Amino acid sequence: MRSLEIDGVLLVDKAPRMTSHDVVAIVRRKLGTKKVGHCGTLDPLATGLLLIVLGRGTKVQDLLMSEDKEYVGTIALGATTDSQDADGQVVETKPVPELTPGQIEEAFAKFDGDFYQTPPMVSAIKKDGVALYKLARQGKVVEREPRFVHVFAHEILAIRPAEIDFRVVCTKGFYVRTYAHDIGEKLGCGAHLKSLRRTRSGRFDLQRAVTVHAIQTQEPAVILEKILSLPEVSRLRGG
Repeated sequence: MRSLEIDGVLLVDKAPRMTSHDVVAIVRRKLGTKKVGHCGTLDPLATGLLLIVLGRGTKVQDLLMSEDKEYVGTIALGATTDSQDADGQVVETKPVPELTPGQIEEAFAKFDGDFYQTPPMVSAIKKDGVALYKLARQGKVVEREPRFVHVFAHEILAIRPAEIDFRVVCTKGFYVRTYAHDIGEKLGCGAHLKSLRRTRSGRFDLQRAVTVHAIQTQEPAVILEKILSLPEVSRLRGG
């Protein structure tokens, strides 16, 4: 297939067990176009909204990446992992006390508004040119510079024995894995992120998103119809 000139943004509902780069590669192959990127990495564990930029859409990539994000997820209490999520190795377990809704809300409230967050070792952030996750594989732990982040809103959706479902609205660069880990510390029993789904990025949500399976199985012409034009993107952003 010859390379097509395609400009715009494709909203994708990322499947679990794949990287954001995997999605870019799938779109590139399906549409036969080379200039493809994504706005804001989702971990393999996570599902949900991934903005794929094509052609001249890559010029607004940084702008789209800078916008606030909304996630829903589940925190598993009683075990911390080296990656701070369910994909990592358990490094410590603790009994989970009988927590009241008030105690849980108090722990979440500690991470409202402005605060500094220390990125996890298992991350793509680089230290002296080397990605932290590569150092983590070697068993190394290095000092990470805390990042200034902001949580605009949170909501506790459900409480079960040793699990909490939540929603959080936050700035870019926010590690929800670390959020789960730190809340576990505040509760005194440790925790990790069990599942995560991005539901919104800026003004874009999952309503118009296409699944990865659809991209893989449908005709290119069908996927092309789903791409938002740059004027439409600007209008949706309120620009």
